[in-house]
Amino acid sequence: MRIVSCLLAFFALSSLCNVKADTAVVWKLENPAKVGGHVTTVYGAPQVATEAGVKALVFNGTSDGLLVPVNPLAGWAQFTVEVLIKPDGVADEEQRFMHIQDSRESRIMIETRVTKDKRWALDTFLFTDKDHNRPLLDKALLHPADQWHWVALVYDGKKMANYVNGVKELEGDVAFSPMLAGQLSVGVRQNLVYWYKGAIREVRFHPVALAPAALQRVEVK
Repeated sequence: MRIVSCLLAFFALSSLCNVKADTAVVWKLENPAKVGGHVTTVYGAPQVATEAGVKALVFNGTSDGLLVPVNPLAGWAQFTVEVLIKPDGVADEEQRFMHIQDSRESRIMIETRVTKDKRWALDTFLFTDKDHNRPLLDKALLHPADQWHWVALVYDGKKMANYVNGVKELEGDVAFSPMLAGQLSVGVRQNLVYWYKGAIREVRFHPVALAPAALQRVEVK
């Protein structure tokens, strides 16, 4: 009986460790027809571009986008989403380049606000319902367009924070329930408004709230 109890305790601890381990889901955006092994719905004609031998998808800001029939964050109580983007400096102000939504309409939005002088601010949003949601946006925190940047949204189960190139910009408390199954759009909001203009190379989904030192970053020139 004592041996059985020890074995049960061991497996329970192993399961807990596995849940907390950072087993990241990594998507390379190299083919609009398939992302992360999932067949997509393609809007418009996102182009494949190669820079320094690495592929990325380029979106035109008016009609290009993807719908991926999966929610990689389903069931996660905490998470980190990282996206490697190159926003175009000549674009509409409000752009949604990632929209994750589940079957009960909880959603995650990662967006840019582009200025007329070819800079942009990061906007992130968590929404469970009208009483449990939070945006993070400061239009004074600007970054140069037409360059690569890693952006991140981190949620630790109580607090969300956003980052550009590993540097925290904003944070705030919010109750955000683990998401259900759903879908994800890239390059546009799921109701096909606020199209993104620019390139996206890679997306990473982590089932943990990464520390700032663990986030991806690009040295901006």
